[in-house]
Parts: sequence; structure tokens; C-alpha cells
Amino acid sequence: MLFGAEHVKRYRETGGQEGHDWEGTTTLILTTTGRKSGQERSTPLIYREAAEGVYAVVASNGGGDEPAWFLNLAEKPEVTVQVWADEFVAHARVADAAEKPALWESLTATWPAYEEYQAKATREIPVVLLDRNTAGSVD
Repeated sequence: MLFGAEHVKRYRETGGQEGHDWEGTTTLILTTTGRKSGQERSTPLIYREAAEGVYAVVASNGGGDEPAWFLNLAEKPEVTVQVWADEFVAHARVADAAEKPALWESLTATWPAYEEYQAKATREIPVVLLDRNTAGSVD
């Protein structure tokens, strides 16, 4: 199973030819800035396109505590996203209560385990929107 640092490496090397399609779903690479280290951190995440240029991901961490990448967004919501070979800057924000139900349905359709993660979580698992329309481009 490909995931983690090796997933990121191969995704980048192949423009997503290896890694975009994964375990029956699709992934993107999210790069955030570490809130403590200031270093860039890249994470492969399952996604769905929410609207043109807007991608939805789930901050599930398997139902555990909030993932580090999600905590990093609170400090710096400007992120870099790679979908296939397309790399761009996006603005990250948590989907609001009106947006989340439809997004959650779409995301759990592609990865049903999210429902299991939510059932065991002690927090409401957020859906994060990565919007390239409200940010600049990669130089």
C-alpha cells in the first residue's frame, strides 16, 4: 500500500501517474507550513472536487486527534496543492455547517471508512475546502 512520504515522492516524480488513483479513490498532495517548525510538510489526502478549482479533504486522522496538517492551517491557511501534475496555491478553510453535509456525503461515497472514523472520534471531523480561486499561483 502506497501512502505517506513514499506516496508524496512518487506522486511528485510522476505528476500523479503513480499515487493519484489510490485504493479505489483519488488523492492530492497538500503542503502546509509547520506551525512550530516553519518547514513545509506534504501529505497525500483523499479528495473530491467540490466546485471548479475547489477541492474538499477530510481532517480525520482515522478518528483520532486532529492531524498536524489541519492544525497548521490555523496558523497559515495559504497552502500548496498538487492534483495530478497541476501544482497551485490555495486558501484552506473549514466547510461551514451549510456546506458540510453534501461534501461529507460525497467524501464518504469515495471513502466509506470516514463514517467509521467519525463514529469513534470524540470530535466532529471537519471537511476542509482548498480553494485555488482565492489564492495566487505557484511561481
